[in-house]
Amino acid sequence: MIISRGRGYVFVHIPKTGGTSLAQALEQRAMKDDILFGDTPKAVKRRKRARALTGRGRLWKHATLADIDGVLTVEELQAMTAFTLVRNPWNRIVSYYHWLRAQSFDHMAVSLAKSLPFDGFVRHPDIGRSFRLHPARRYMTRADGVEQCRFFLRLEHFEQDAAPLFDHLGFHVTLPHLNPSGRHADYRSYYSDQSAAAVAEACAEDIARFGYAFDSPQGV
Repeated sequence: MIISRGRGYVFVHIPKTGGTSLAQALEQRAMKDDILFGDTPKAVKRRKRARALTGRGRLWKHATLADIDGVLTVEELQAMTAFTLVRNPWNRIVSYYHWLRAQSFDHMAVSLAKSLPFDGFVRHPDIGRSFRLHPARRYMTRADGVEQCRFFLRLEHFEQDAAPLFDHLGFHVTLPHLNPSGRHADYRSYYSDQSAAAVAEACAEDIARFGYAFDSPQGV
């Protein structure tokens, strides 16, 4: 997450959507007083400042708008431009699975990814429940229960979707490809009919809202 009072924006980083790449691109234009949560180079340098802040929820790279209540008031946040990246859910879950299998911390999803093949992981009820409870809307909902997001940027159409954002910010950034994994390029090859249907059910809100589909090279 990046909070830039000077430029008047809040970037919310939804997990496994390409947010690290965008955060690193944005921080090249970071102002002195920008607040950065995460593990990008400038965020690491400013970590002491970030740790001194208190909010309603956990202040970390994947904080929601509700979490930062206290860092910003609702009135301050209302006056800022909030935006985020979203990604085809079927593709996103493939990346999530591969990322989890490389982790060592104690978490239900890590244990499931390491103990189950992809199909079983996707169809596990706890994984489905997690995605069902965390659509993009949840990340972009303020502490007062109001959704605030001026720009939902689809990763697959970043340049097109981000053009109005660039006009608003007054500068353009290029999205580098960071955190590559050893996965297949075509996410569809990982799925059975049953696991594809499980994602369609768990992520139905985002699929409908952002026009995603399974049987397409880019998912849109």
